[in-house]
Amino acid sequence: MQIQSLTSSSSSSSTLSLRPPSLSRLIPPNRLGVQCAFRFDSVNASLNTASAPSSVNFGGQVGATRADWQSSCAILASKVVSQQQDVQKSGGITTVNGHGTLDLVPLESSLPKPLSIADLSPAPMHGSQLRVAYQGVPGAYSEAAAGKAYPNCEAIPCDQFEVAFQAVELWIADRAVLPVENSLGGSIHRNYDLLLRHRLHIVGEVQLSVHHCLLALPGVRKEYLTRVISHPQALAQCELTLTKLGLNVAREAVDDTAGAAEYIAANNLRDTAAIASARAADLYGLQILEEGIQDDSSNVTRFVMLAREPIIPRTDRPFKTSIVFAHDKGTSVLFKVLSAFAFRNISLTKIESRPHRNRPIRLVDDENVGTAKHFEYMFYVDFEASMADVRAQNALAEVQEFTSFLRVLGSYPMDMTPWSPSRGE
Repeated sequence: MQIQSLTSSSSSSSTLSLRPPSLSRLIPPNRLGVQCAFRFDSVNASLNTASAPSSVNFGGQVGATRADWQSSCAILASKVVSQQQDVQKSGGITTVNGHGTLDLVPLESSLPKPLSIADLSPAPMHGSQLRVAYQGVPGAYSEAAAGKAYPNCEAIPCDQFEVAFQAVELWIADRAVLPVENSLGGSIHRNYDLLLRHRLHIVGEVQLSVHHCLLALPGVRKEYLTRVISHPQALAQCELTLTKLGLNVAREAVDDTAGAAEYIAANNLRDTAAIASARAADLYGLQILEEGIQDDSSNVTRFVMLAREPIIPRTDRPFKTSIVFAHDKGTSVLFKVLSAFAFRNISLTKIESRPHRNRPIRLVDDENVGTAKHFEYMFYVDFEASMADVRAQNALAEVQEFTSFLRVLGSYPMDMTPWSPSRGE
């Protein structure tokens, strides 16, 4: 016996599954019904058609007799009726797996609310539009990167980097677009640590030119300002320009650039400015006091696109591969690892070291003479080759001989879009 699905009684298809409510608008379901069906396999087809209905065997499926099958249908039907009654008693609150869920989007705002850890659920709704998680609120540079990587996607804001990782792992989002390095501020170490902690795969990269603006409430003049708030890297990227503007203001760090603009608008702060994008000014009703305030026009942030499954590497276009490895025998092994790429004429585009969390200290020398303490590191390396390339395969085979740990984070197409300096320079 096979119970095909639990579906809406208005559906004409017999294979549709009951889908969970959308994160953006949880609406109580319409009338539900139970649709049960059974089919005979090749063993059942050989049964005597003259046998009594009560003795029909369903080939090891749920329930061995027709009576068991009918009982299973009755149990499912009673559960659906019970769920309908729970929805009615809860005053319109949808029940998912026995837990009441509320509308996650505030009615007074048309902007999506960032996901938090409390919002994560393993039962998302699958749609035709690609859902892409990013850290921040609408107007953040990460949102722009998500739009550049996946045009016409449904961007899902998250309040933390780790929430974006978990949103993909729990099928709330299909992809995540997260920053890993900036041409002025360097690497975003938090995301390198999260790449190792989670099992997502890098499936692409996108580079975004960053154009910072100084934003304040309408009518506010620069001489009235007493502080400027933004993401720490944005503050560092505009330090010299703020000094040239003659702004003797305090600098305060917040979680993200667009969040700073939202905070000023929500609290009507007339003595505070934010460093954020022009889109953030439009979204939160702020005026632009100065445009292009980054210290260097060559201000580019590199983002990686993450997915639950890797893509198939190819050789018909430029690819990049990212790996992470650890070793136990000091810097001499690091030289051998890097030589494996040099001997095969494979270019390295990045090498980053991070302390080994599980074994942060390495002890050397004889205890009678003295013990030297060295940090243990994990090394992140990007190189220009596809895993479909024999050179890359042989290089990693050699690297594996010298390392105690090796993991391929992803092999993905390089971002080859033309680059131009930020506007306003």
